[in-house]
Amino acid sequence: MPPDHAPSAPDSPNSPTVYGSSGASAGSGNDAIDPLDGRLIRLLAEEPRIGVLECSRRLQVARGTVQARLDRLQAKGVIGGFGPEVDPAALGYPVTAFATLEISQGQGQDVRAHLAAVPEVLELHTITGRGDMMVRIVARSNADLQRVIDRVVGFDGIVRSSTAIALENPVPYRILPLVDQAAAE
Repeated sequence: MPPDHAPSAPDSPNSPTVYGSSGASAGSGNDAIDPLDGRLIRLLAEEPRIGVLECSRRLQVARGTVQARLDRLQAKGVIGGFGPEVDPAALGYPVTAFATLEISQGQGQDVRAHLAAVPEVLELHTITGRGDMMVRIVARSNADLQRVIDRVVGFDGIVRSSTAIALENPVPYRILPLVDQAAAE
């Protein structure tokens, strides 16, 4: 994957989608994972096609233990899925940009629905600060980015936008260092 395009999925193809504070149901302490959970998540991220039986062999625990851990991690929202990692650049969308949007009061739900209908919008976050929402968008070229931006802001509920084009991504999306830290706490 080119370094200037962050995946929207975890560290390797088909690896489990491990959610942070917005997806996990952990409390103030670390009740989300323990060291065995951390080792299991790392193993699945490094070898996403590995089966439960092979996980149990590598981790030297019973197959039922691995399955129970996986079920618990999924139920708690720590692991959200095992889908493939898809690179937008490889699909023909090498330009990544971030747009900060200011929206009209009371228009949040309508703006969310509008943005969800734009295929080039990869992520939407509500934020604090100067804007109300931040979106990660992709485009086929800089010229195509104008078309995407026009589509994104072409909605009455969006008052103003500011866009920044990503030039490089020296630290692509990653989760395993956080998993290691959480498992050690």
